[in-house]
Order: sequence, then structure tokens, then C-alpha cells
Amino acid sequence: MGTARALRGLAGSCHPGPTLAVTVLVTVLAAATGRDAIGCVLVFAAVLTGQLSIGWCNDAVDAGRDAAAGRADKPVVAGVVSATAVRDAAVVALVLCVPLSLASGVVAGLVHLAGVAAAWAYDLGVKATRLSWLPYAVGFGALPAFVTLGLPGRPWPSWWVVLAAALLGVGAHLANVLPDIASDLAAGVRGWPQRLGRARVSALVPVPLLAATALLAFGSYGAAPAAWIALAAAGATTAAGLPAAGRWPKAPFVAAIAVAGIDVALLVANGARLTA
Repeated sequence: MGTARALRGLAGSCHPGPTLAVTVLVTVLAAATGRDAIGCVLVFAAVLTGQLSIGWCNDAVDAGRDAAAGRADKPVVAGVVSATAVRDAAVVALVLCVPLSLASGVVAGLVHLAGVAAAWAYDLGVKATRLSWLPYAVGFGALPAFVTLGLPGRPWPSWWVVLAAALLGVGAHLANVLPDIASDLAAGVRGWPQRLGRARVSALVPVPLLAATALLAFGSYGAAPAAWIALAAAGATTAAGLPAAGRWPKAPFVAAIAVAGIDVALLVANGARLTA
């Protein structure tokens, strides 16, 4: 019973929703760009272990702060799993992520690991600085490069694809922090969104998300009908997420992930042309 309880705690501490969403979306993109079955499995495993390590690291580092804030929704605070177990799981996942990333090629693997390292830097302290947006931009921006550099010929992705992914990361950062700004400030966390304040962040969230969709929609494909449909869908999704935050605090972040899904669908519909 104790082991099952700890496993449930680890599952809840890895930020399962974002972890699964990012892993699936990147794997779909890999398949659409031409990765074979083994290549897709390697992408799935590398991204999954990387995201698991990031989520567990976050909960292990924030255990004390979450306890002080009374975050009973956190498994560590609820006593379902210990902070030590979560920390150890983060390290194990990170160690596994290294060979799994490099299995797609040295350059591709190093790019992915750089993105994972950026996310760990966020968890370990950058989140409380003015540069809190940067790890999200680097981490998300590295993902399309990881996909394309694992293809034959090791092509780099087009600049507009990397920029769009980075913008999605910035939007996800703003949306993720939005509901916690007040408690973060009370705990002394003064990252970029916390310094801006809730009203400014609420107004800013749609900007990077819609800019990312616009880049993917028109950066290479022209004003095709699918591009306009994707942009409208992204706008509607973002607009729905912000007012819903009053009833469900995570709604803006879920909307940001949904916009990422729309963007991946747009790329797949257009042949997943990530390279020039």
C-alpha cells in the first residue's frame, strides 16, 4: 500500500497534464516530419523523461514554499510522497533523459538537453528573477530543433518555427504563473510576471500565443484558409481561457497548451514543414 501511495504521489507531482501534452505534441510532430517508428519512440521517451524530471524538480524545490502556502493539492504537502522521493525521481529521470536524447544524434540530443537544462535552471532559481521567461523560451524553442536535427541530413528548423515555439513558451509561462501571482509575491518570488502584476499579465498573455500562431500560419504557407482558421481558433481559445480563470485557476495555462495543439495541427496539415 505504501509503494502504491508513493507512486500515486509521484504521478501527481510530475505535473502530469503539461508533461503528457508536451510529450504527445512533440511526438506527433516527429511522426509528421518523417521520423520512423523507432525515431518516434526515442523522441517520446526523451521528451517524457525530460518533462518528468522538470516537473519533479519543480515540486521538490518548491516543497517548503508550497507547504507554507497551504497547497494541499500538492502530493508532497498532502503527505502522499516525500520531497526526498520526488527529488530522487527527478534525478533518475534526468539521468535517463541524457542517453535517450543522444540516441537521436549528438547535436539533436544536446539541443534537447539544453532545453531541459534551461527548465531546471528555472526550477532552481531563475523563476524568481526578471529572466523567468527565458528558460521557457529556450525550452520550448529547443523542441522543433530536436525533432528536425534527428532527421536524415540533420537539418536545422526554420527561424520562424523556433521563434514561434519560443513565443509559445513565453505565453505558457505567463498563463501558468497568472493564478499564483499574489501567493508568489507573498512568498518573495518576484519573477517577470509577478513584477508586471496580474492585470498586465492578463492583458499580455494573448500576445505571444497569437504571435506564435501567426508565425506558423503565415511564415511559410501564405494566407491559406487553414492559416486563418488556426489563427481564429487560437484567438477564441485564448479568449475563453482568461475569464475562466475565476472558476478554474489553471484555465489560462490549459488554453495555452491548447493553442500549442492548434499550432501543431496546423503544421501537420501543411506537411509539418519545419525546415526552410
